[in-house]
Amino acid sequence: MGFILDGIVQAFVLLYSGNEETYSAINATLITSSISIVFSLLIGMPIGFCLGFYKFKGAKTLKLLSDTALAMPTVAIGLILYAFISSRGPFGFMGLLFTLKAVILGQIFLSLPIIISLTASVVENMDKKHLLTIKSYQLSSFKQVLTVLYELRYSLMVVVATAYGRIVAEVGVAMMVGGNIKWFTRTITTAVSLETNKGEFAMGIALSMVLIAMAFGVNLAIHAFKRFDK
Repeated sequence: MGFILDGIVQAFVLLYSGNEETYSAINATLITSSISIVFSLLIGMPIGFCLGFYKFKGAKTLKLLSDTALAMPTVAIGLILYAFISSRGPFGFMGLLFTLKAVILGQIFLSLPIIISLTASVVENMDKKHLLTIKSYQLSSFKQVLTVLYELRYSLMVVVATAYGRIVAEVGVAMMVGGNIKWFTRTITTAVSLETNKGEFAMGIALSMVLIAMAFGVNLAIHAFKRFDK
C-alpha cells in the first residue's frame, strides 16, 4: 500500500513541477486529439447527416458498414493502417509511420465510424412532428438542413464528446502507428502503458490522473448537453 501512496505523492510533484516528459505526453495527446476531431467532424458529420436525413439507394448498406466499423477492435484498425503506411505499403512513400501524423490519421479512422453512425442515428430519430413542422415552412434545402442541425445541436454535441472521449482514451492505434517515441509521438495512454511496465508508477499515476480528468470533463459535457436537450 505504501508504494501506491508514494506514487500518488510523486505524481502530484511531477504535475506541479511541470516535468517535461510528463507534459510532453499531455501536449502530444492534446495536439493529436484536437486535430483529429476537427477533421473527423468535417468528414463524418456531413456523411452521417446525409445517411440519416435523406433516403437513397444504398443508405442502409452504408449504415451497416459504419456500424460494423464502429465495433471493429482498435488494434485491427491499427494493423490495417500500419500495413498501408509502412515502407512496403501503398502509402509508404509518404513517410507517415511513427510520426504524429500517423497518430492523427489513426484517431481519425477511429472516430469517423462513431461520428457517422451516431449522427445518422440522431438525425433519423428526430421527432417526426418536429421535422414536418420544419418542412412546412418551405425553406430552401440549405436553410432546412441548417434548421435541423440547430434543433439537434445538443444531441450532436454529445456525438462530438463521445468521439473525442474515444480518441483520448485510445492506446492500440497510437502505439502501433505512432511508435510511442519519447518527446515526439508518446501520448498519455501509451506513456502510462510503458511507464507502468517499467515500474515507474509515479509518472503513470500522474498521467492517469490527467486522463481521468479529461474523461470526467467529456462525460460532464455529455451529461450537460443531454440535460439541455430535454
